[in-house]
Amino acid sequence: MTEKVMLVDVSKCTACRACQVACKQWNKLPAEKTQQHGTHQNPPDLSWATWNLIRFTEVPLKDGGVKWLFRREACLHCTDPGCQRACPVPGCIVKTPEGAVVINSELCIGCKMCVNSCPFEIPRINPENNKAYKCTFCWDRISHGLIPACAKVCGPGAITFGDKDVMIARAYARAKALGGDATVYGDKYVQGTHVIYVLPEKVRMYERMVVNPSIPISLILWKDILKPLSVLAIGAALVGTFFHYVIKGPKRPEEGGE
Repeated sequence: MTEKVMLVDVSKCTACRACQVACKQWNKLPAEKTQQHGTHQNPPDLSWATWNLIRFTEVPLKDGGVKWLFRREACLHCTDPGCQRACPVPGCIVKTPEGAVVINSELCIGCKMCVNSCPFEIPRINPENNKAYKCTFCWDRISHGLIPACAKVCGPGAITFGDKDVMIARAYARAKALGGDATVYGDKYVQGTHVIYVLPEKVRMYERMVVNPSIPISLILWKDILKPLSVLAIGAALVGTFFHYVIKGPKRPEEGGE
């Protein structure tokens, strides 16, 4: 199965929120009660029930006006996902051949390790059942040859989906055509992400967009070095106990005494 990439061309996004609605419909996610806070940002953030969000950024201009920047915010589906590295439950977080990183919420124990280890701060916990949730890359669609629901409904063509090499080449060609500060975001981090952006402005201009995302060193140290050593140590202790039992036999109670 060919790796897939979603390309989000922010320069084409009109903030219509069709992708938000399509995500809710396809995944049967409940609506959320929100409040008006004096901005167009609604709902205010991702949640266990909102996996795809249009993030609004207001940029003040020197003449007193405001420039709007908006982008789709959701899981980027890392090639080297910090959430999967951190999760202590085998099979709870898996990667598909297409590149989707999927949380099996039924197996989730609510430890929040995925939340704390995601370089993009994406997974959210449902406070009612203490389970983690996030965008699934519509793996149930793409595994059957369909494109993600958000890409399907994007009228302006800001969200496109296809083979990895094709999408990355298209992203760089688009950034070059836009010129100025336009850049490609995602393919150079955590061994590459399966959602990449074409940003017409510098990364730091976009609210809640991590400038230099990386997996915490503490997680790499634990998962790749300390945890394997601890498993070996436990295994050695068990083997030693077994041989001690075979050679010495079970400990017998001492004779005599009260």
